Amino acid sequence: MATTAVIVAAQHTSSYRVKFHRKEFLELVEIAKPQIIYHRKRMHFFSFDGFVIYTFECRNQDFSQKIINAIEFSNQAWSE
Repeated sequence: MATTAVIVAAQHTSSYRVKFHRKEFLELVEIAKPQIIYHRKRMHFFSFDGFVIYTFECRNQDFSQKIINAIEFSNQAWSE
């Protein structure tokens, strides 16, 4: 289920990923108001303005949004 969510998010973004420090990432969360924040290992990410926005500096407790744990994060084309 989480993999499907990541694939759907990736279909609506470019291949560019944009990394932010904690403060700026949380500011973008306020601006973008995503319903879901994806989580993989140390990374939190969401899709916004055609990009995957991510940080390694947050914890699940930093968000009021639903956190979905992904099993993989990749910028490679999808295949089984």
